[in-house]
Amino acid sequence: MEVNEAKLIEREITLRELRLTKEVVETRRSMVRWLALSLGVINPGESRLSAISVLDSMLYFQFTKNEDPTVEELSKYIGEAWAPINEKTLRYHLLQLANAGVLSHSKGKYRFIIPDGYDRYDIDAWVENYFESGIYPIKGKVSTVIKELSKR
Repeated sequence: MEVNEAKLIEREITLRELRLTKEVVETRRSMVRWLALSLGVINPGESRLSAISVLDSMLYFQFTKNEDPTVEELSKYIGEAWAPINEKTLRYHLLQLANAGVLSHSKGKYRFIIPDGYDRYDIDAWVENYFESGIYPIKGKVSTVIKELSKR
């Protein structure tokens, strides 16, 4: 029996374990690039900065300013901290982060997805939720299949 594998994919998660060197933590840009590469927002060797600048702007508003930004606020921050960004490009990257289960959008504002009952500006809650909602379900399914395989 052939299985259409593409239809089985519910979500793809890229997670890379990268060395955290002193050069990485020297500048905000290098840390955001490291994070974007680690979380699969960009691929190794990728030179486009727009995805990185969008991730940086969300990190800045969510965890430094404790605010849920609008597209206009994100665009202004990116224009000042990185380089001007086309609104269509900004919205594209926000959509990609939302599709990846990283961001949510409500009433014109964006925020990282954090479980109910937690402070939505809590970095540890966001990181825990990212792993719990994305990776733990995969772990459970892999475990189930291996257990079934061991019975046959």
